[in-house]
Amino acid sequence: MIYQRMFAIVLICIPGAAGVYGWTLMKDVIFNYLAGHGFSWLAFIGGLILFLAGLAFIGGFLFYRDLKNDDIQPMLRPRRKPLTSTDKQAQKNSKM
Repeated sequence: MIYQRMFAIVLICIPGAAGVYGWTLMKDVIFNYLAGHGFSWLAFIGGLILFLAGLAFIGGFLFYRDLKNDDIQPMLRPRRKPLTSTDKQAQKNSKM
């Protein structure tokens, strides 16, 4: 059980570290541009991709964890479609 939790923490830290590294790349490119060097588009786009990927992974993890624990606002919860008459009939038959 403890190894599963340690593995989960490491799994969350990897995208977080990638996001931090992406932020650092973008910051360095902007500071170098302001210092008079050229703007390195490749490094900036790579940093942006790393940052957004890490942010999306961690945001998705937190959203689905809160969804599982029923801690999100009602407007963000997935909507259930109403049961049709055939669905109701199937539920009755499965209970018998």
